[in-house]
Amino acid sequence: MRRERGQRGGPLLDGLIALLLLLIGLAGTAPAGLDQGVDVHPVAYPLVVVAALAVAVRRRWPLVTLAVVTAACTAYLILGLPYGPILLSFFVAVYSTAAYRPLRAAAVANGVALLVLLTHVVVGVRPPGLLGLNAAAAWVVVPFAVGATVRLNRESAARNRTDEARRLADAERLRVAREVHDVVGHGLAAIHLQAEVALHLLARKPEQAEAALTAISRTSKEALDELRVTLTVVRRDEPADERTPVPGLAQLPQLRERLAGAGVPVTVEVDGERRALPVAVDLAAYRVVQEALTNVLRHAGPATAAVRLRYAPAEVAVEVTDTGRGPAAAGTGGSGLAGMRERVTALGGTFAAGPAPARGFRVYATLPLQEEVA
Repeated sequence: MRRERGQRGGPLLDGLIALLLLLIGLAGTAPAGLDQGVDVHPVAYPLVVVAALAVAVRRRWPLVTLAVVTAACTAYLILGLPYGPILLSFFVAVYSTAAYRPLRAAAVANGVALLVLLTHVVVGVRPPGLLGLNAAAAWVVVPFAVGATVRLNRESAARNRTDEARRLADAERLRVAREVHDVVGHGLAAIHLQAEVALHLLARKPEQAEAALTAISRTSKEALDELRVTLTVVRRDEPADERTPVPGLAQLPQLRERLAGAGVPVTVEVDGERRALPVAVDLAAYRVVQEALTNVLRHAGPATAAVRLRYAPAEVAVEVTDTGRGPAAAGTGGSGLAGMRERVTALGGTFAAGPAPARGFRVYATLPLQEEVA
């Protein structure tokens, strides 16, 4: 949007610059002649007008502007007219080629313009001698250097914006991948264990197998609903289904039932008064619990798990312990622990994972309640 506004405003700005140069040229040429003791011939003013008006298209056709202004200025100087405001148009033309054309093409064009301008040193009515060489070179080198600097800064800023956009896109992809990993990974792990239970009981205790299949159906539906909420964030053009709650600690009872149906009893303890948390903190805390319990399902073997929540004035703490096989089977080689750590540290929290004091594995995270601190 900002770039489009700049493109629309460019011709208007160039027109104003051309008008300003025209006014300065018409008003300042005669005083410049008086100051230098040179008579100003009436032909000077058409040349001043042509050079100034050519600047109006400097952004769209910078090389055409340079050619027209160079021709007008060269004719002006060959006629022996005083050094005056017309040279401001030449400055702007040289600057524009460096600012809006590739540097190599701009350098070649300005080199040709300098050679053409120098003809007044040889064939002019008032040849300035060698001093004219230095002055003409300065008229090209200085505005060219300024224009090239502006162009390089503009390109550097554009690259920085592109890099920042790419960084944000990568961060968004990582966030979505982490969400999908947590949702799908936990759902599939629970469904896998429940399916094994159903297969084991199908022949001998079909009524219990039916309960396992019912748990599979419920787990798959909950996982799909949660995945739909996650993907709605990516597809921003689609309205979110307000009937489906955003994952948070309020869904721990459903998560506990899901694990119980998969054969992992889970106890939940709460220290402090439950209260509404910032959405990002609530989601991160839930995902830590979910991923930690998923690791128990996958790696701990026959085990129980305990979830402890502690609500403090400035933070919420989450601890998940199990009685399973310990760190050797805790899934430390996968992306689960790394994903949990990234979630927590991104919100300014702390994360630790390792052997539990007695046996099994322990995951512990604290998340600051920034809204509460402020």
